[in-house]
Amino acid sequence: MAGLLDTGAPGPRLTPLGESQAAAVPLALEGRRIDALAVSSLLRTSLTAQPLADDRVLRPAVLDGLREIEAGALEMSADLADHHTYLETVFAWSRGDRSRRMPGGPDGDAFLARFDDAVGALAVQDHGVVLAVSHGAAIRSWASARVRGLDVDEVEHTPLANTGLIEVEGDPASGWRLVEWTREPVGGERLDAVVANDPTGEPVDD
Repeated sequence: MAGLLDTGAPGPRLTPLGESQAAAVPLALEGRRIDALAVSSLLRTSLTAQPLADDRVLRPAVLDGLREIEAGALEMSADLADHHTYLETVFAWSRGDRSRRMPGGPDGDAFLARFDDAVGALAVQDHGVVLAVSHGAAIRSWASARVRGLDVDEVEHTPLANTGLIEVEGDPASGWRLVEWTREPVGGERLDAVVANDPTGEPVDD
């Protein structure tokens, strides 16, 4: 079924599929260096990160700046036109139209500033390799605006599955470069959603 534009706090818990995806992460990332974890202030990111946190004995830092893009007047809408408006707005920001405002919500400058601050804080603290768990629309909008090597048109039309990864390197001063884009869940295609939508128009998986 179609999801609601549910971007507010604390947000929904994980679906059974999301729980399976989260449980698959430790084995999928076995052998990969991860020095620190960060999550947004919305509940589903903490739940997604918990299996990996337990496996690596890490305590995730909670950064409000990593939260999903607020839907404003579209909040809790199941209307397909409102979902399109939401996604069109966040990718307009990636293309440079930062003054465009989410109906009843933030503009692009406000969103990018708070996400930049969160990512920058992780870089400044020199945690090493950080795995940050955020949200589909926020990750795709920020990455296509800030990460060299990503094409906005491709990112807009390619959903990022829950536990999919956009791996970047760099820093706030020199900028961010794409290392790898894993669109499907890291546990494999069997954990990918085929139907339905999450709070921001992605497959239901978080």
